[in-house]
Amino acid sequence: MSSRHDTPSRGADSEDSSRNASSLEAIHIKGFRSLSDIEITDLPRAAVLIGANGSGKSNLIRFFEMISWMLRSRRLAQFITLQGGADDQLFRGSSVSPRMEATLSMRTDAGRNDYRFALAHAQPDRFMFVDEAFRFSSEATDAEHEREWFLLGSGHTEAEILKIAQSDSAGGKTARVIVALLRSCAVYQFHDTSNESRFKQRWDSSDNAQLRSHGGNLAAVLLRLEREDIGRFELICYHIGRVLPVFDRFEVEETNGTVLLRWKARGTDKTFGPHLTSDGSLRLFALVTLLNLPSDMLPDVLLLDEPELGLHPAGIGLIAGMIKQRSMDRQVIAATQSPRFLDSFDLHEIVVLELRDGRTLCRRLASQEYQRWIEEFSPGQLWEKNLLGGRP
Repeated sequence: MSSRHDTPSRGADSEDSSRNASSLEAIHIKGFRSLSDIEITDLPRAAVLIGANGSGKSNLIRFFEMISWMLRSRRLAQFITLQGGADDQLFRGSSVSPRMEATLSMRTDAGRNDYRFALAHAQPDRFMFVDEAFRFSSEATDAEHEREWFLLGSGHTEAEILKIAQSDSAGGKTARVIVALLRSCAVYQFHDTSNESRFKQRWDSSDNAQLRSHGGNLAAVLLRLEREDIGRFELICYHIGRVLPVFDRFEVEETNGTVLLRWKARGTDKTFGPHLTSDGSLRLFALVTLLNLPSDMLPDVLLLDEPELGLHPAGIGLIAGMIKQRSMDRQVIAATQSPRFLDSFDLHEIVVLELRDGRTLCRRLASQEYQRWIEEFSPGQLWEKNLLGGRP
């Protein structure tokens, strides 16, 4: 078995980086929580959302979490119930915003796929679709001759596009592409490191196809990599050791079909379980593993909610750099408040969110407007000085 110290420092998935996955190109959301009316176009493959507490960053992330529930197994109603009911999801409640609506544009090698829907508040505190439609426009289609929408009607309580995607009817192929991509918008939040967190529980060792959004199956994923892709496993250990010098390698063992996260300290045979591991280290383990997984173990779009939380500045820079590298073959959208994290990205990759009169406003940064500043200050410094906006 090769040593971690002999492992070359290569990109997150350099052998797969020539293949670009499908990606989100534009989003328009109206009436969801603080997102009264926001539109973001020309989304880059690496996009960073910045803004003060309560500016709407997490609301945007939660919107995509709702989409995932809605299109994975027709569980929109369950998601809404868990989130406090339909009224709580609407901008200033149903008395001000009786409906929410959204249009999502997705880019594939063949062209653009659009999906739109509108949800109206209904009794007892639930949603009902009052519009749902999709369409495909090839690369050769110009704006004046875009294809007509495939209408899915109204009055239903779960997404009808799933039925079309499972059929051979007209529009089935486009529906399958849209559903596959939006199902694959995965939200990752590794914040829960309490004594009851999933990180600290034994886990089914066979649950290793993808890293779960909460990171609970991290040990199972690492065990699979150690058995099937030792080079990648060693690379993950190497990168963690760059930030956590005491760390040597993971020591995950299977017992009765379950695994528990354990790691070995450098220069000793002592191993540590998750209960003796700092919160920041657990998050670092999960983030480094996620961003170095093979492409077939990753969704097309990764959404990360405050990945810098609890990390050492060196770890923040490492994770930001990995996101840049990973964006060569996967789209990554991260919400952050860290100037250090922001320094790894270009101005055109930054989306500023601000809250005004209870509404989230968002804007992209034009590099030419900041030309004289960027020569002297980094993006993080510009944000700290409030020259980009988005500060309290």
